[in-house]
Amino acid sequence: MNDFQFQNTTKVYFGKDQLGHLHGEVLKYGKSVLVVYGGGSIKKIGLYDKVIKELKENNIEVYELAGVEPNPRHTTVNKGAKICKDNHITSILGIGGGSTIDASKAIAALTLADTDNIWDLVEKKVAWNNALPVLAMPTIASTGSEMDKSCVIANVEKGVKSGINGDILRPKAAFLDPTNTFSVSAKQTACGGFDIMAHLFDMNYFVNSDKYPLQFNVVQTLLRTVREQLPIAIKEPENYAARATMLWVASWALNSFCTSGYKTQAQLHALEQFSSTYDMTHGLALAIITPKWMTYLLNKDETVVADFARFGLNVMGIQDQGDDMANAKAGIVALQSFIKDELHLPTSLSEVGINDEKFDELKVKACYGQDALPRAYRSLSQKDCLNIYKMCL
Repeated sequence: MNDFQFQNTTKVYFGKDQLGHLHGEVLKYGKSVLVVYGGGSIKKIGLYDKVIKELKENNIEVYELAGVEPNPRHTTVNKGAKICKDNHITSILGIGGGSTIDASKAIAALTLADTDNIWDLVEKKVAWNNALPVLAMPTIASTGSEMDKSCVIANVEKGVKSGINGDILRPKAAFLDPTNTFSVSAKQTACGGFDIMAHLFDMNYFVNSDKYPLQFNVVQTLLRTVREQLPIAIKEPENYAARATMLWVASWALNSFCTSGYKTQAQLHALEQFSSTYDMTHGLALAIITPKWMTYLLNKDETVVADFARFGLNVMGIQDQGDDMANAKAGIVALQSFIKDELHLPTSLSEVGINDEKFDELKVKACYGQDALPRAYRSLSQKDCLNIYKMCL
């Protein structure tokens, strides 16, 4: 196990009756807050009114940034930071999905940086080491950004997604109310759930290193929990137990505990270049790629057989086929069926109207401009990435 430091400083308020603590958290840092949200779903479910009332009744000055995109754009972050600078705002509250919370983190860092463009921080043209305090209120079980120290931003001018990270970006407090996820559509619930699985695959389960029993077994349990609870949340959107479980799993998938001692690989997330290029849902793209990636590796590298067999048996719950290769193949089939029949998601790019026109461009991005994907679970060249993309058609 590699040396590591672990400190997650996010205070979590979990449950239906925690909103009354919001003003106290905001007032720790000052008397003003920028409320960041997306397309307005928080208004439809009544959450917006509750939050604004809670803040204003406690004499907190409220500013707003609405319309954050599903893949938050760097221009939106720049706009939010300008609001904060112009009005001397003392904290930021991100309400919504991971994109909104990621945007809030980026705004927090940019506000205190010596530039007006977040991409200067992403490209390390401008140093930064401080940020406004961020509070998070997720309304979907997905990225786990509410306890994480990273953020990802899309630069549509360059056609790339990248980000910044640092402990200072970790939200000071997170308000996790499962009832705020009741209105999330079946498709978005499924996409968010698969994003959770991909985080667990990338951060711990499929890594090119020793498996550390504590972290690995926790991750395997989290994966199995998603497999069991996600279909329930899709079928019964107001099932509190299922929604609560998914929301809590999302936070644990990315709160740094599961990655402690590991050098993370994030191979699937590197391959997933479609959401920034085509503005498609990140979790959906991962759901299309993952079974094809597994199949490709299984045919290319026999050293993955044991890992994929364990996945089939211990996560997907397949019947033991008698040998590792058969179990590995059955596990991939079970995953594909899970995506199609229980999550009701497309399983190919052609189903969502994407062809191979930009594959040559995407393979370069997947490898970060290098000949092969660095620190990969297994070695993948640009040609390998291209072949996987073709399998996704």
